Amino acid sequence: MAKTGKRLQKAKENIDRTALYALSAAVKIIKENANTKFDETIDIALSLGVDPKHADQMVRGVVSLPHGTGKSLRVAVFAKGDKVKEAEDAGADLVGSDELADQVKKGEINFDRVIATPDMMAVVGQLGKVLGPKGLMPNPKLGTVTMDVAAAVKAVKGGQIEFRVEKAGIIHAGVGKASFSADAIGENVSTFINAISKAKPTGVKGTYMKRVTISSTMGPGVRLDIGHLDD
Repeated sequence: MAKTGKRLQKAKENIDRTALYALSAAVKIIKENANTKFDETIDIALSLGVDPKHADQMVRGVVSLPHGTGKSLRVAVFAKGDKVKEAEDAGADLVGSDELADQVKKGEINFDRVIATPDMMAVVGQLGKVLGPKGLMPNPKLGTVTMDVAAAVKAVKGGQIEFRVEKAGIIHAGVGKASFSADAIGENVSTFINAISKAKPTGVKGTYMKRVTISSTMGPGVRLDIGHLDD
């Protein structure tokens, strides 16, 4: 822990905490400081001028990152009939109906995302108290309640991630790995920020996107110059 603290302190000393960095410069700094023994995740944090307690200021959606997240997600699909094989062929890790629901009720949640066909929502709806707090409830607006389970599974496996603003108006997400090329990280970050920008609620007044910071798992945060993301 002492070595980690000293390394982080040294990294912070090389960053102007009051400066706003162009995306390419920020990514360069992040990659240079991500020098631990494991492949650190590239994280992004956006501070938004919204109050999520108001329905017309909720920011939520999905975005497909062009280079994926570098993380392998386990996908559970609630389906029956022909849709079972369709989901399995698409790469779903768990597929079922009542038996899968029973596993969830027992607390056996061995997956990161949930997809369901519309006719299974009566079963999935009973799991709201378990899946809801974990942010795993399927939602038509997010494309996770659909008859096209194959496309939904492939999207999740291919780098689609969900985003949702937290109480303090913050959105966090992992948008890649330190081992990615600088260009790949930059494109993922730009894609994510653009998705948040497009998801701007109608009820927002004043500045919508206040601050954007990127960092690696063990590295310091670097603030982005939002107005010059393409520089």
